[in-house]
Amino acid sequence: MKNSYASLIFFMALGIFGIITTEMGMIGVLPQIAQKFHVSPSQAGYLVSAFALIVAVSGPFLTLLASGMNRKTLLLASILMFAVSNIVYAYTSSFQAMLAFRIIPALFHPIFFSIALATAASLVPPEKVGRAITQVMAGVTVGFAFGVPITSFLSTNLSLEAAFLFGAVVSLIAFVGILIRFPSMPVKERMSFGRQLGVLRHPRLWITILIVVLIFTAMSSVYSYFAEYLREVTHMNGTWISLMLMVFGITMIAGNFLFGYWLNKSLTRTVILFPLAYAVIYLFAYYGGAYFWPMAVIVFVWGAVHAGGLIVSQSLLMTDTREAPEFGNSLFVSFSNIGITVGTGIGGAFMTRLGVQQLMWSGILFCALAFLLILLKLFFFKSKESPGYRPNI
Repeated sequence: MKNSYASLIFFMALGIFGIITTEMGMIGVLPQIAQKFHVSPSQAGYLVSAFALIVAVSGPFLTLLASGMNRKTLLLASILMFAVSNIVYAYTSSFQAMLAFRIIPALFHPIFFSIALATAASLVPPEKVGRAITQVMAGVTVGFAFGVPITSFLSTNLSLEAAFLFGAVVSLIAFVGILIRFPSMPVKERMSFGRQLGVLRHPRLWITILIVVLIFTAMSSVYSYFAEYLREVTHMNGTWISLMLMVFGITMIAGNFLFGYWLNKSLTRTVILFPLAYAVIYLFAYYGGAYFWPMAVIVFVWGAVHAGGLIVSQSLLMTDTREAPEFGNSLFVSFSNIGITVGTGIGGAFMTRLGVQQLMWSGILFCALAFLLILLKLFFFKSKESPGYRPNI
């Protein structure tokens, strides 16, 4: 196992890259989807919200049910379903069929994430677990940095078919790598359902969960229609939108390290300031969105702050689920996707009823709600910060 550690980590990260490309790459092609299937932008947004809703509803339960199964089998089944779904997206002429094949892979999304993180942790000694998980999760930020914009670029300059086939090829490469390089990985010691579910007894966890939902609602209500905003408000063409998506993703990588550093210094301070920083970004985007180069600069900073939402939310949730980390991972995947579902729906409503530019106010509203709930949690659950990455809040 030790000799093949690097390749195991690489193919799990590649699998996550393929999953993020499939899940979030749809955001960059929503305008083309709407045109191809003759649906409104908000209806096309169902392809994002339906995926997120299924992940949210099924995630913890499927992760619990799969916790005793061979990890290699689960990884293979999950990533294969993403490859198949992308092939369906490429060739279907039915919006309903595309929607159905957004639902099916969504069932496997939390399983792959939870198993990949658990597998990464099992490959290394305890003191290196954080590094191994970070390496696997690099597939997320790289997916935003390159998978999403490449999907958008291919759809604009070649075709939607080419864009989705790119996602299929990535997933198939990950499938072959896992098939060849991974040994059989039966679960040797299974944590009982009761012990895992026991973390849900703590009231502070439910407040944290609501904070996570609000943060992701604030982010996704605008980001889900990122391409539409740049097209309608900033008047960027498809090539520029693809470039902005790539810039957004690349600065997300930088933001991941930056917020990790700040969280290590003070989780409480970073969590409090995050929704305020995001609200400021939205204000700049609202007032500067009509100006090409100022908006390009805003997108550059926006990506870095967006990464903070991912790492801040996961840090908060993992702090309150130390006793069952795998189940905690599934809760993060689940409730972050509830936020994506709610945010996509609310953002679509703002856009339809008030106009595309008003999307920013939906984000500002939920940033404010997240900020207030963070303050309430601090008030009701006062505790001293401990050194390191996992203080209480």
